[in-house]
Amino acid sequence: MHTLTHRVTARITALLAVLVAVAGLGTANAVADRPTGGQKPTIVLVHGAFADGASWNPVIERLQRRGFTAVAVANPLRGVRSDADALDARLAGIDGPVVLVGHSYGGAVITNVKARSPKVKALVYVAAFAPAEGEAAGQLAAKYPGSTLGGTLAPVPLPDGSTDLYIKPSLFRQQFAADVPARQAALMASTQRPIRDAALDEASGTPAWTSIPSWFLLAGADRNIPLQAQGFMADRAGSRATVTVEGASHAVAVSRPDTVVKLIVRAAD
Repeated sequence: MHTLTHRVTARITALLAVLVAVAGLGTANAVADRPTGGQKPTIVLVHGAFADGASWNPVIERLQRRGFTAVAVANPLRGVRSDADALDARLAGIDGPVVLVGHSYGGAVITNVKARSPKVKALVYVAAFAPAEGEAAGQLAAKYPGSTLGGTLAPVPLPDGSTDLYIKPSLFRQQFAADVPARQAALMASTQRPIRDAALDEASGTPAWTSIPSWFLLAGADRNIPLQAQGFMADRAGSRATVTVEGASHAVAVSRPDTVVKLIVRAAD
């Protein structure tokens, strides 16, 4: 009796093992049969000077509601080449396609991205610099009249002889975020991150927009980068679509996030 029971138990164990294996094969086949195309790109957002990653929060919230993964990169704001290197390192850790979005000086950084692989599908410039080779952000800001940034800056000398630049808190709203509620603009002024002066004078390398499609959002009442300069850069880059937001300040991603998101989604399709 004991032997018979042992044999029955052994057969049941073997049968269960077969069933588990078949079930596992079915699961594997089901996974293999799932379509791999149509993956939504990760939206990588690069802030500019006098801001931080939190400046993208309204945009990120809306992208997440649409099912996108969004990553706000901590831009060092030390120099175009070194900041682009930091961005490249961050991109290396992201799987699948990417849409790069740059605001202000962040546009110069995405312009210098070295990731020429198919990973980067699109570039989106939001009130941003899109320099050609040899151009600097400061040079482009002064190309056309209208920028009032220089008179609002508060320099802080650094030990290496260079200078960090902040916008004076008392002038921050009128200069950077005129269409943002006063309380919110005050918080932005208090949490702004400085840019090293040399970064604004550093010449750009070969621009990514010559080989990667670009989309541009222009801020109509921008006091950092004149509207005419933004339009010039968009035309030169061969922008697939250019949207002008009338009355928008330089902080257009904070004040008009819905419009910014719509353009990003168009670039991601």
